[in-house]
Amino acid sequence: MTAGEPLYGVQRRERILAQLREKGSVSVSVLARQLGVSELTVRRDVNALAQQGLVTRVHGGATLRSVLDTTRAPASGPTPRYVIGMVVPSLDYYWPQIVNGARAEAARLRTTLLLRASTYDARDQRRQVEALLRTPALDGLIVAPDTTGEGALDTLRWLDALPVPVVLAERRVPAAASALRLDSVASDHEVGAALAVRHLREAGHTRIGLFTQRDNPSRGPVEAGWWSALETLDLPRDAARLDGIRFDAPGRDEAMDEALELLERTRTSAVIVLPDPQALALEQHAVDRGIRVPRDLAIVAYDDDVARFGDPAITAIRPPKESVGREAVRLLVSRIEADDVRPTHRVRLGPELHVRQSSLPSSIDPASVGASDAEAHDAAEADDAMEPGNETA
Repeated sequence: MTAGEPLYGVQRRERILAQLREKGSVSVSVLARQLGVSELTVRRDVNALAQQGLVTRVHGGATLRSVLDTTRAPASGPTPRYVIGMVVPSLDYYWPQIVNGARAEAARLRTTLLLRASTYDARDQRRQVEALLRTPALDGLIVAPDTTGEGALDTLRWLDALPVPVVLAERRVPAAASALRLDSVASDHEVGAALAVRHLREAGHTRIGLFTQRDNPSRGPVEAGWWSALETLDLPRDAARLDGIRFDAPGRDEAMDEALELLERTRTSAVIVLPDPQALALEQHAVDRGIRVPRDLAIVAYDDDVARFGDPAITAIRPPKESVGREAVRLLVSRIEADDVRPTHRVRLGPELHVRQSSLPSSIDPASVGASDAEAHDAAEADDAMEPGNETA
């Protein structure tokens, strides 16, 4: 073999084993320089050797097979191919379905998924990531950091520099960080908001408002989709718009009264509300004030975790949460196995509109409408429904 000619995989692994026999341990970064390949390629070689029971993977490298190595499954069961970590900001609201999707896909791909829950605080999320990085044999991470606030760019750069590949779940890589090799998968909330606007327009509404919770990560894309749909459909752009709603906080009655007054003052007959616990509270308050839903006010919720519990049941945009979890695992495993030329993947998945009684045309009596197929599905899921907690994605 001539100097500079690339080594085949089996040759690289022989070199790795030779160094391990000589030194007892090896570093992924050092091996990458010596072999003239990327760190991802070396990690893939180490993974293959570990699956054969020849080495023990450790953070940043490998050692000769240790008798204390328990990362391999018993001989009676299938051997996990990879070990990945996942850090989510909540296990109360929105995220359980994403986690369920990730677990199902990890099991299908014979991958061990280590889950850690954090808060929405960036420092806490970083602590949870660092804890997972201390896990022997960790191959990659799925995380959901803040990507828009102060310090977000520094966090993304830190994640990109980690010794394992990282995939962002239900988060987008901002333009300022577009050069980073971070894969991502997120719901296409612009499309979701446009679906809501088009549905309300077809129901006869022309003045369609938007109420959002300011700290919700979906807020920006939802607003962009709402505004774009108004322009596309040539609808009035001066309908009711509120940002920073907290209809579940002290002073909620006064805040909702002001919201209803804004709707009346701007002649807004339909409103999209993010997230749906806020929509549920607004609907109840409107009914208590003698406002008929949907005859006087049509409501579409965004998230669809609790919207079906409204009276009347609230139409909602449902992000593909389980699919986001599944796709995040697929992206991460593909990145772990990929060669050096694999392009960065930034995936968006389309939400669905689930029509219920809160947005029916005023000419239709809600009491006369039976459950749709989607509602039958909702009813089947009701027993498994979780109470709303942290109302951000």
